Amino acid sequence: MLQAETWKLAWDALRANKLRALLTMLGVIIGSSCIVLVVTVALAGKRYIISQIEAVGSNLVYTELVSSGVERIADEIKPADLDAVKQGIPQVVEAAGTNDISTTVIVRGREHPTYLVGVTEGFQRIRNLVILRGRYFDEGDMKNRSKVCLLTEGLATLMFPADDPVGKDIRAGELHFTAIGVFKERVATFGQSEIRAESIIIPFPLIKYYTGTEYFKTFYAQADRPEDVPAVTREVAEILRSRHRPGAEYRVQNLSGILETARHVSVALTVVLVLIALVALTISGIGIMNIMLVTVTERTREIGIRKAIGAPRDAILDQFLTEALLISGTGALAGIAIAVSIPALINFLMSFFQAGADTKVPISWISVVLAFVVSCSIGYLPANRAARLQPTESLRYE
Repeated sequence: MLQAETWKLAWDALRANKLRALLTMLGVIIGSSCIVLVVTVALAGKRYIISQIEAVGSNLVYTELVSSGVERIADEIKPADLDAVKQGIPQVVEAAGTNDISTTVIVRGREHPTYLVGVTEGFQRIRNLVILRGRYFDEGDMKNRSKVCLLTEGLATLMFPADDPVGKDIRAGELHFTAIGVFKERVATFGQSEIRAESIIIPFPLIKYYTGTEYFKTFYAQADRPEDVPAVTREVAEILRSRHRPGAEYRVQNLSGILETARHVSVALTVVLVLIALVALTISGIGIMNIMLVTVTERTREIGIRKAIGAPRDAILDQFLTEALLISGTGALAGIAIAVSIPALINFLMSFFQAGADTKVPISWISVVLAFVVSCSIGYLPANRAARLQPTESLRYE
């Protein structure tokens, strides 16, 4: 009975000052939604940056010849080196090599510079190539040196703006190929790729057929796990040094350093954004607390009368806590609902687009709990002040 009466008195008090209650609740809604949304933005940014770098190849080790002696061709990385790395390093799950030559294509009577990029069979997996139309090279294309090619999305649009290029004859310089597919790289590669906006990729054996040489300008080895990358990097360097002359110098690198730096930066940004959100919530809470303290001051005489006729301190405390809970709890739930619905709506809309189908905006449930707890705690100080008022002083208050 007492609890029901407390809720009734709290509800009647709020109804008596509807505008003040709504404005106070609006402050709670803004504060609670702010902290959830800021944390969501921070987590989404962190996840996006790291996923972009990982998609380029967080497990990737890439190698190229930097300097050599007079007989440079003898120190170039060759398919035999690729086989030695795959067989000699158990942690390597895939390896690939590339070489390219510059050429031109004729589009509507005009020459456009492009590159023929010879790639091995494992290049698609290592570089996360997305086949938009057609197919990638198979084992038969590699063994038979089939005169087939894949076009970048940009080059396909340039050469065949209204047609499907698959099956069409492609002339690059004096060479002819049959297009078997159109592709793109899944993510931007920060300059760590031989694929340009208007490139043509062909089976690697054709490069030897056209140039008379068989070597890789860039060689890739993909480790099974991120923690294997340092060991794979060292072992690749050792294998190349052991298979070539002492004077040859190879650059063996990976993206682990960039990934670790990105993680540190994203964590720092997340902390800064969370602190900003907490400051915003604190300022909002102070404003709300001031309004509620004014409310207590205005109702000092009412509190004195209730105490004079026997109302215990706990009853006064419960009433004002209930009023605060109705305002801050309802406001917090509304603010959290708004903050959660925004990323949920974004995820739903992005599911209709191919580019964003795998992208999800994360929701931090820790921030949801934090926003609710902080918002509901705002009313304790005014309620405690009301409960500690003395009846005699309250009745004298004008």
